[in-house]
Amino acid sequence: MTDPSRAVLVIHGGAGTIRRDSLSPEQEDAYHQGLRTALRNGHLVLEAGGSALDAVTAAVMALEEDPLFNAGRGAVFTSAGEIEMDAAVMDGRCRRAGAIAGICGPRHPVLAARAVMERTEHVMLAGEGARRFCREAGLEHMDPSWFRTERRWEALQDELARRRQALPDDGDPARKHGTVGAVACDAAGSLAAATSTGGMTGKTPGRVGDCPVIGAGTWADNATCAVSGTGHGEIFIRYAAGHEIDARIRWAGQGLEQAAEDVVQALLAPAGGSGGLIAVDAQGRVALPFNCEGMYRGVIGADGVLRTAIHREDFRTEAV
Repeated sequence: MTDPSRAVLVIHGGAGTIRRDSLSPEQEDAYHQGLRTALRNGHLVLEAGGSALDAVTAAVMALEEDPLFNAGRGAVFTSAGEIEMDAAVMDGRCRRAGAIAGICGPRHPVLAARAVMERTEHVMLAGEGARRFCREAGLEHMDPSWFRTERRWEALQDELARRRQALPDDGDPARKHGTVGAVACDAAGSLAAATSTGGMTGKTPGRVGDCPVIGAGTWADNATCAVSGTGHGEIFIRYAAGHEIDARIRWAGQGLEQAAEDVVQALLAPAGGSGGLIAVDAQGRVALPFNCEGMYRGVIGADGVLRTAIHREDFRTEAV
């Protein structure tokens, strides 16, 4: 049975927010605008009766186009000065999933992940095989220079200089948490999740984080929830963050908000898993917990009101 009132889209632009004391009003407005654009794009799909899978794809594509966020255009650099992107999608109707890891070329990594799901018998492709598949699939490609931004290049130089001088890590989460993602519930009660990232600034070439690991940074099952994570990926993988929320709902009888909050605050945080996640269930309930200074995030429901936030302040609201 369809119920348009439960249709909802939730997005994140990473838990590695710019520290409040370093964020100018102009920068803050730009981030809110980027989040609103992604929400609008995904909401148009749901408003027209489209699927949750199409909605999360549309929202993440918009974030991949925005150089403010660490995905697609604006992805961070490895320690070797190259860009390696990861992405995943998952359809809660049947647990179909697709992921790519360590590639640069497709304009929209989320479309590459979806192509893996829809055009192959596999779940994840990586490296040169993934790049060859994307070319053969006819996905739009861009020159590596298109993805480069000076802001990300300077961040790499700062990180490499810190390492050369053996200076202590200043704990800036923006270097480690940059990811974008979306989860949605459509009018039919179906769920989907999509996540895309450039990874960590200065990461070792070949490093793969939680984003494309199904059950860690990306998860969707209509019976429980859809989840997209953002944070210290190694910890999210080790604790199977997305699936852990599923298990707590499925077997422990927890509600979505309690399960998501407990995983982020009581499971991941003590293990060093700084970050956050977004989640939704088939009734359209949402959760957006994080255990660091902030998380770029946004929600839009059937009322068409755009709600976006960065730190722990109240959401900004705007009609679609």
